[in-house]
Amino acid sequence: MTNPNTVVTWVDAHETLPRSGTPVAAAITGRYPVDGANEPADALGEEFWLVRPMYFTTLHWSEDGAEHRDCFVDSDGVIRLPSGRASAETVTHWAELPTLPGRTTHAVFGEDVPSALQNARGARRSP
Repeated sequence: MTNPNTVVTWVDAHETLPRSGTPVAAAITGRYPVDGANEPADALGEEFWLVRPMYFTTLHWSEDGAEHRDCFVDSDGVIRLPSGRASAETVTHWAELPTLPGRTTHAVFGEDVPSALQNARGARRSP
């Protein structure tokens, strides 16, 4: 079986951006909103740095019709820009997602799925 472990290579979003359409793990930084009305108006929420699955695109139209270039988009349609650009939450680093177990691709569709799953499961049980 192909080694089930993977090595992640993080790329600084200041230096290089992925190809358009590439699914990535994105390291995002920002601040959570302030919780509650008892906080002063100038209070800052808790700072975070976390990883989310996203895809990168060179052109994205948001639901309000706004055009966004060179951005990362998550499954909820939230748009995040590369670090250094004006955005409440920015992507500091990105890494390509690993391929499917035992495959060299990120996706299998249709009638090829059952055999791909069986091969991955069978390969795991092989000596």
